[in-house]
Amino acid sequence: MTQLSSKLKALEKILTDMQSVLVAYSGGTDSTFLLKIASKVLGDKAMAVTASSETYTPQELQEARKNAETIGAKHVVVYTNELDDPRFSSNPPERCYYCKKELFTELSKLAKEHSVNHVIDGSNCDDERDFRPGMRAATEFHVRSPLKEAGFTKEEIRVLSKEMNLPTWDKPPLPCLSSRFPYGTKITREKISRVASAEEFLANLGIRQLRVRDHDNIARIEVPRADMPVFLDEKISKLIVEKFKALGYMYITLDLQGYRMGSMNEPLKETR
Repeated sequence: MTQLSSKLKALEKILTDMQSVLVAYSGGTDSTFLLKIASKVLGDKAMAVTASSETYTPQELQEARKNAETIGAKHVVVYTNELDDPRFSSNPPERCYYCKKELFTELSKLAKEHSVNHVIDGSNCDDERDFRPGMRAATEFHVRSPLKEAGFTKEEIRVLSKEMNLPTWDKPPLPCLSSRFPYGTKITREKISRVASAEEFLANLGIRQLRVRDHDNIARIEVPRADMPVFLDEKISKLIVEKFKALGYMYITLDLQGYRMGSMNEPLKETR
């Protein structure tokens, strides 16, 4: 806990020196913790901005609003339309770069309008382990990552979030729904809606951590190994098959490797 206390003090010092910040607020574990500390240190000099997009579920925006209100932070919602950008919807490996570029363009404008010194995000040290093209956009727009600067890992953020009674302390990661498609597969509103419906159905069965990877007429379901027995129940598996076929999937599969972040990046790693 001594190390955690030191990192927390370092984070508070970083934010204090910034004097005013605009937090790119997704409502997830990392950005909620960052907003909590920024609000504590800077008061009304910290504001949260959440991007509303078709690539995220409406529930995510509702949770972000609720959490920002609980923290007591000023909260603004901006609307982005990345699916209208062919550089994004064509789904190249650098897809996230174009999304973040649009987002940080809007946040930079807001920061200027409100005379805010810095745009910050919730990236932490663990994010460097995966393929994250969006980080290039953050660099180009001089977006800072105080959690990473203070040396925080995801697990450390969860530990402190739990101590602070933040409702997001154990929230599963939930990247945008575009991450469910293989690179090179065109992303459409219809496909996004189908994946969202499929994941919502599984979540309603009590599975918290999951992904439905969309391979055209194949749904590849990723869940932690501990949840795999659910799919062996005859009644439940029948319900899943019926629902997924109604959504347009022909084959419904369970990935035996289980849930893992960034599984769509695995082909990229093999070609490096």
